[in-house]
Amino acid sequence: METVTMKVGGMTCMACVSSVTRVLQALKGVSHVDVSLEKAHATVKYDPALADREALRAAVEGAGFDAAL
Repeated sequence: METVTMKVGGMTCMACVSSVTRVLQALKGVSHVDVSLEKAHATVKYDPALADREALRAAVEGAGFDAAL
């Protein structure tokens, strides 16, 4: 398992946090997601054999938010 923390831009409320959490948890290989509105980041624990950092970033951006690793 690996853990990555990415900056997430564009979150303004708890519904945004829920959206980011949901899209990340939907990815195969993701075992834990913690999204902070106050810190504007997401910490994700995942299996690198099933997911990679680019897939995590793309999922967040696909939900309409900015993501930077």
